[in-house]
Amino acid sequence: MSSIYVFPGQGAQTVGMGKDLYDTNTAARAVFDEMDAVLGEKLSDIIFNGPIETLTLTANVQPAILATSIAMFRANNYPKPDYVAGHSLGEYTALCAVGALSLSDAIKLVRLRGESMQNAVPAGQGAMAVILGLEYNELKKVCEKAESETGAVCDIANDNCPGQIVISGANSAIERAMELAKENGAKRAMKLALSVPPHSRLMAPVVNIMKNALDEIEIKTPLVPIISNKTCQPMTDVNEIKEALLYQITHGVRWRESVLEMEKLGIDDMTEIGPGEALIGMTKRTSDKINAHK
Repeated sequence: MSSIYVFPGQGAQTVGMGKDLYDTNTAARAVFDEMDAVLGEKLSDIIFNGPIETLTLTANVQPAILATSIAMFRANNYPKPDYVAGHSLGEYTALCAVGALSLSDAIKLVRLRGESMQNAVPAGQGAMAVILGLEYNELKKVCEKAESETGAVCDIANDNCPGQIVISGANSAIERAMELAKENGAKRAMKLALSVPPHSRLMAPVVNIMKNALDEIEIKTPLVPIISNKTCQPMTDVNEIKEALLYQITHGVRWRESVLEMEKLGIDDMTEIGPGEALIGMTKRTSDKINAHK
């Protein structure tokens, strides 16, 4: 049997995350200090003291979560796992943890990713919503109907676990999809506090920006395979990693399927490293064979 370390994406942030480690652990402090130096600003002050509105801005929250997760990883001196994985932004963190990306390159990339996502869609025009109680294929039909009725983009962004799926796209289409989801038996349809619609076709302008950035940095072969958000399969090939990072900008995160693939690989122990416990919850609702914990 084997182990995996997983790293969370956007939404895991809280004001004060990592502050105790910054105050008490040299390795963790070095991570936050490097992040501030790379960005040329004291993002650590916003992470530790808020306000939450500033921390939650996409351009801030992505480097903030990555740095906090890597600080936790380095502070705890974890043994080498058999695999790693990350949810969306967490793929960059996972690649940094296993030596495929340097910390400074990872920070630069996710700051650019966040800024580009913020700029791709005018404020108020994009939206995300979580739909509870519908299966993937049912919700896919709902998205297609909402899109045909409104003429606007509506995509599945995160297939998190059975009965919990996030949709992303144009505000009008997302609102219509929420109505249709309820009509089709969804227990709940709730908008998320995000004006950026990640993992949707509206993010297409971001792909070229990130492609150019990825072409300019060195990606090394990771020390262990990373399970891809794109294919749900382990990958170590540098070109495949680059393609997967670009693909996930406009396509959904297949977490539920990834967890089922982990089962097939014989993974029975999962450690979530980073703020929050979202991935533990998603994994437990998908698999009773994987022991997911902090």
